[in-house]
Amino acid sequence: MKKNMSLTKVAMPERDPIERSINFEEVALGYTEEMALEEAARCLGCKNRSCVAGCPVNVQIPEFIALVQEGKFIEAYEKIIETNSLPAICGRVCPQESQCEGKCVRGVKGQPVGIGRLERFCADYAMVHGYEPKYDIEKNGRKVAVIGSGPAGLSCAGDMAKRGYDVTVFEAFHVAGGVLQYGIPQFRLPKELVNAEINGLEKMGVKIEKNMVIGKILTLDELKEEGYEAIFIGSGAGLPSFMRIPGENFNGVYSANEFLTRINLMKAYRFPEFDTPIKKYKHVVVVGGGNVAMDAARCAKRLGADEVSIVYRRGEEEMPARLEEIHHAKEEGIIFRLLQNPVEILGDEKGNVTGVKNIKMELGEPDASGRRRPVAIKDSEYVLEADAVVIAIGQSPNPLIKSTTPDLETKTWGGIVADEDGLTSIEGVYAGGDAVTGAATVILAMGAGKKAAAAMDAYLQSK
Repeated sequence: MKKNMSLTKVAMPERDPIERSINFEEVALGYTEEMALEEAARCLGCKNRSCVAGCPVNVQIPEFIALVQEGKFIEAYEKIIETNSLPAICGRVCPQESQCEGKCVRGVKGQPVGIGRLERFCADYAMVHGYEPKYDIEKNGRKVAVIGSGPAGLSCAGDMAKRGYDVTVFEAFHVAGGVLQYGIPQFRLPKELVNAEINGLEKMGVKIEKNMVIGKILTLDELKEEGYEAIFIGSGAGLPSFMRIPGENFNGVYSANEFLTRINLMKAYRFPEFDTPIKKYKHVVVVGGGNVAMDAARCAKRLGADEVSIVYRRGEEEMPARLEEIHHAKEEGIIFRLLQNPVEILGDEKGNVTGVKNIKMELGEPDASGRRRPVAIKDSEYVLEADAVVIAIGQSPNPLIKSTTPDLETKTWGGIVADEDGLTSIEGVYAGGDAVTGAATVILAMGAGKKAAAAMDAYLQSK
């Protein structure tokens, strides 16, 4: 096939910003077959495969794109799922620009190959055409437990099932998927796709037990007594962080975790069909600069807010959110109030939010993260009108498992201590994803689950 030497990616069709800002339908519409063939032709098939080195789950990128170039879309999908259990999800929410695409040589003098868009296309193509992988798995009769059905847990469960283990996933919620269900909005990641990917794992033999709060209903020791020879903890980071400023107890102040869970998991955006209302606010302030802040702001806009502001203490270049999410938020009318930081949330005599007192900032010397430290500008406070505030400055792991497992070593901020293979301070117990690192990306959590699965298998084979 003739190479496409265009310096730019084939554009992804998207819904009109005005239209999409009032509904929860998926924003990006995906490639057609013709678009996929055109974009795949931009791949040079490099021998050094730097893109693969940038992928946390080691997708064989040049090989699957070569199959797309030949129009072998199902075979390309099969190549992807050799190492990635959730391609439809990763194709939508991975930060490809800082991983596989960030290593692409086409990005030196133009835009990198649209690896994520091609991965999404292959996964969607397989689903639309009813393709179901056929796994020839020889069961070994040994039981392993996975705590949490988020991306780390699902990745570990899928890899262990492929190796022949009887895998049971214990999920605290009534729905499997973790942050994929409660954290990421429908317009960015349709839940039908999440459910389809999970159903694929169940067809592979993975059992999922819901409403199972490990650390409360069962302890790690009790799981071992039930015959689970190895355990993976992928319980995520669901404990929200707050700013500890005056006024955080007023009505209308949410953690991003609660705000997004009400909207995504409990379907508040479909009220009254689902009986989980969220009050329609006029002026919403979202504090933070990551993907979670973008999701919360864009959801607030779709719920009917007249004005939604993102308040972030650094500049746009320092924002950890994906460039695509920032771009989409701006298109949808979200206001960015950069180099500002809340110092107090204001309220009325009834305890309802009326505004946010912000102070203006400037950037000083770099801090431990390498980003320039924000410094408050004296006497620069002002009041921003608001009737709702969403705090999106990060989450930490829930301490419940630790509280019933004294031998499980954790860090001061709550993260589980684990080595590079995921092994914790307890023999046979592994951990990965946000439960270890704190809130991070879906694909990094999947990579941790995958690495832990390999280590668990080696451990069990040695016994």
